[in-house]
Amino acid sequence: MISQDSILIFGATGQLGKHLIRRFTQNNQKVIAVTRNIHKKGHILKTQSNYGWLELEETNSFSPEIISSLMDRCSICINLVGILYEKKKQDFKNIHTNLPSLLSSIAKEKKLKNFIHVSALGIDAAAEKQDSNYAISKIDGENQVKKNFYNHVILKPSIIFSVDDNFTTNFMKLLSWLPMMPLYYSGKTKFTPIHVSDMAEIIYQVIQKNITGETIECLGPEQITFKEIILQIMNSIEKKRLLISLPIPIARITTKILEIMPRPLITQDQLSLLKYDSIASGKYKTNIDLGIKAKKKFKEEIDKYSFNWRTGGQFTKNNPSQKN
Repeated sequence: MISQDSILIFGATGQLGKHLIRRFTQNNQKVIAVTRNIHKKGHILKTQSNYGWLELEETNSFSPEIISSLMDRCSICINLVGILYEKKKQDFKNIHTNLPSLLSSIAKEKKLKNFIHVSALGIDAAAEKQDSNYAISKIDGENQVKKNFYNHVILKPSIIFSVDDNFTTNFMKLLSWLPMMPLYYSGKTKFTPIHVSDMAEIIYQVIQKNITGETIECLGPEQITFKEIILQIMNSIEKKRLLISLPIPIARITTKILEIMPRPLITQDQLSLLKYDSIASGKYKTNIDLGIKAKKKFKEEIDKYSFNWRTGGQFTKNNPSQKN
């Protein structure tokens, strides 16, 4: 008989996956973490876990047979797989729509206790207006999960941030050497950024409280604009930069050039998505409604690792790791 503590995680090597492994295994809950490269990523995941409570599985194929075999060993499945931009071998439809559909249908077949799917906040309006392929694929994935398996929970977070993210750290890097920073839509887009540890706690509590059949918007403790985010990052890395509000036609030209890079700074799809606020929509319950409040504020948390991008790095005066 499968233990109720057996949790299968797809996308385990990202920032959220690593925090979940730590949270679950520290409470003696078995985790099966799926990775595409066990030799490159496995040793990192092992450092996050309580000894004996983590199993690593390597696969380069999300075939029904492989997924079915993995789900035979768990009672709960968590899908964290997602991409911010498309590559030749990875497109939005396959990753955000087809994969969640396959996972949720097999979860139903295996009669799992819960299937938790992490989507995104602020994409509903963009998908309705056909403004973003990313948003369309995400909403289609949510709808497939809802259709396939009642025992689901769809989580819709705003920006998830931490020292391991690809958001704050990219902007810290850019602001450390660029003389100016473009602001799209005048920097007025609103976000409710949530720290990765708070997001991991929401998932942990969803399982502990046996919540199913819900779509939950995951909000951080504060609402801030894109411009405020950039200003707080600049302040944290102790840099002064010129902020320029780019007209959208010019922004589209620059993003068209930037998106051909191997790791694009911003794509045209992401530019379109920035028209829409990433805040509570009022359509669904939030983590606050469920009594699971996020606690960590944006500026306080980025100050803990921003010294890496200050002049002088770890030896800067305000490096918090130097304080007793």
